[in-house]
Amino acid sequence: MFVLTEITDLVRIPPHTFNIPIQHSITDELNKKLANKVIANLGLVITIWDLLDIKDGLLKPGDGGSYVEVQFRCVVWKPFVGEVLTGWVSECTPQGIKIRLEFFDEIFIPRAYLFEGCEFKPVEKAWVWKPDEETELFIDINEKIRFRVEQEIFVNIKPKSSNEAVGLEEPTNKAPPYAIMASCQTEGMGCVSWWD
Repeated sequence: MFVLTEITDLVRIPPHTFNIPIQHSITDELNKKLANKVIANLGLVITIWDLLDIKDGLLKPGDGGSYVEVQFRCVVWKPFVGEVLTGWVSECTPQGIKIRLEFFDEIFIPRAYLFEGCEFKPVEKAWVWKPDEETELFIDINEKIRFRVEQEIFVNIKPKSSNEAVGLEEPTNKAPPYAIMASCQTEGMGCVSWWD
């Protein structure tokens, strides 16, 4: 689920941090730049782990900062396909179930990836699984749920154009940069309370 990934990046060290050790200022700047951000085809960066190599700083005309090429390792959240995770149901719709973790909430279980015999009840806004004739097991909002990762979806988000930045046009593509498609079809999956 969490992996150490090696990356090389160019970091700007602002002049007001020249009086502290360079390792601390580089780590601070990298965390500001990357922590809680998605890197395409890599995952969600949690924090900087360590610095492996620091090149000499370069100056740019008209800029008081120092630019340093750094090789470092960072902790990245990237669940593997087939991994079983536990989260909380945040929304139930006729299309499926949206799940959140404490630090990530772009997880979706489509209706086709739910237990056979599951149906959506619009009045309750919940999914119901009927394993047999007498039993109805509800999947409600805020229930703790166990699910299996089926696919990672990375979307290349383009920067806003000048019209969108001013607010003249709303972007039509609201897809998140990183999402997980999951399933809930085997024994042990679904609401944790069902299996206790």
